[in-house]
Amino acid sequence: MTTASPIYSFAEDASRAESVAWAKFSAAKDSAEFCASWLTILCMQVERAGGGLLLLGPDKDGAYVPAAVWPHPGLDMQHLSPAAERALTERRGIVVPTEGRGAFIGYPIEVSGTLHGAVVLDIGPGSEAALQRALRLLHWASAWLIDQFRKGALEEREARLTRMGIAMDIVATAMQERYFSASALAVANELAGRLACDRVSIGLEKSGSTEVKVISHTATFDPKMDLGRRIGNAMDEVLDLDVALVFPPRDDVERAALAHDELAREYRDIAICSVPLVDGGHATGVLTLERTKGEPFDGATIELCKTVGGLLGPILTLKRENERNLLQYVGAALRHGAEVLFGPRHPGAKLIALLTLGFILFFSVVSGTYRVAAKTVIEGAVQRIAAAPFDGFIAESFVRAGDTVKAGQVLCKLDDRELKLDQARLSSEREQLERKYRQALAAQERSTMTILQAQIEQVDAMLSLTKDKLSRATLVAPFDGIVVAGDLQQLLGTPVELGKSLFTIAPLDSYRVILQVEERDISYLKLQQQGELTLSGVPHRQMEFSVEQITPVSTAQDGRNFFRVEARLRDSSERVRPGMEGVGKVEVGERKLIWIWTHYLVDWVRLTLWKWLF
Repeated sequence: MTTASPIYSFAEDASRAESVAWAKFSAAKDSAEFCASWLTILCMQVERAGGGLLLLGPDKDGAYVPAAVWPHPGLDMQHLSPAAERALTERRGIVVPTEGRGAFIGYPIEVSGTLHGAVVLDIGPGSEAALQRALRLLHWASAWLIDQFRKGALEEREARLTRMGIAMDIVATAMQERYFSASALAVANELAGRLACDRVSIGLEKSGSTEVKVISHTATFDPKMDLGRRIGNAMDEVLDLDVALVFPPRDDVERAALAHDELAREYRDIAICSVPLVDGGHATGVLTLERTKGEPFDGATIELCKTVGGLLGPILTLKRENERNLLQYVGAALRHGAEVLFGPRHPGAKLIALLTLGFILFFSVVSGTYRVAAKTVIEGAVQRIAAAPFDGFIAESFVRAGDTVKAGQVLCKLDDRELKLDQARLSSEREQLERKYRQALAAQERSTMTILQAQIEQVDAMLSLTKDKLSRATLVAPFDGIVVAGDLQQLLGTPVELGKSLFTIAPLDSYRVILQVEERDISYLKLQQQGELTLSGVPHRQMEFSVEQITPVSTAQDGRNFFRVEARLRDSSERVRPGMEGVGKVEVGERKLIWIWTHYLVDWVRLTLWKWLF
């Protein structure tokens, strides 16, 4: 009887182990079995491979953990960790020589720029060519892992798209209904059918707790009954923890969900999933799904429920707010404001509220001078009109608007040629009448003398009138001042009528201030009140004035009523001219600063309330 060679027996065992590894690799049930069989096949094909380590990750802590170890799963491979860390850091194949003339070879597992892990082999002493072959084999073998990760990413993407499709269908169902109750019930029924649930409930937050609004396939129910109360308690747990809760529990957080355990025990639920309805980063309600038969909720279904909760939150909140009346809107706004001011969050809003309150208290105590502002125009205290003394024509003009004139300075001249001809005619006619009068006197013809005397007096009157017109044909300035209006230099030779205004002259040393005060401020003004004026032409100087007259007649301008208030300047500037505009402010008296800034608004509110309520 012959005994088998040990070498043959070892080769046969290795071949059998490799066959088993290939069988597991081709029919791997999960990722762990796939990685273990892949590493076994790789190490068996690499010459002088003494051990192998496959690291995958990163996990939630950012670390890479062993996914497979060869030749034994429990074997300590800490000596391969430096080589694995180097391969992960450098993101390339590496060879690290060892003291026994062997080497550690490592290669990173990278897919589309994302690092998923690294594999490290302990190679015994050998030639340089053997190490190169091992590194090439490791490079080619990593394609299996890369393909596996790509398949996983593709499956995850397809699952995510499927979840988003279902979520969009749920959102479309919610949008089809106009009112909140109908919309929420349609969503609950749709989710119950899509996810094989026996009962789907939707509750909304109210005063810190959850109120169950709808239950699938149930037209009416009483939230205070046992079912509604227990579902509400389960929803309160989600609202308090602000996380999704699942029964049976999967981690320590979910083990604290006592109300879910009680709900499952009382109504024989094998699975419960509750997710918050999120709007603006805050939970405004809870969506609870229950199963009494079938399988517990898997990870994909839980993620779908979370997505639906995030999408339905704003929609259901908006539908509920649209159904509120005015009092409910006001109450909700007050509650929200109270939560912001006195709740545990929103430090910025609290700081702004404190600053605002401080400002209000400060301005309610401190007083200031209240001044009524109004548009202001400068006018001369006296304005003299230089009018045409008779019908005639303009012969010469020496000044125009804006010129400064002295008393007696010639402004313009009218054409006096016709007047001089009339004067000469009347003088000749008078001489003829006087000659006739002397002849009648010599002849002692008393009646003729009487008639001629009357004619001479008539001619004298006409001659006197003509001389008066000649004296007034030259218009002169009545006093020192400025020409406010009038420019005849382009109207030479044109006719003018008796009484037509040719120039307007105002004095330079005497002005009056005209303020256009709005009717809402006129009640604060009194005679002798003091004020300050700033003109657009002299913006760097403030001139004082005092109120002298308040006209009780208003004029409409730009849709508002204004009263004319006259004041007199105390000390005017030499640059002040009639017609200048600016802003004048009349000092009314001391008032609280908060009254100064808010009395317009308060008056408007009073007037509006009087108009609509009383």
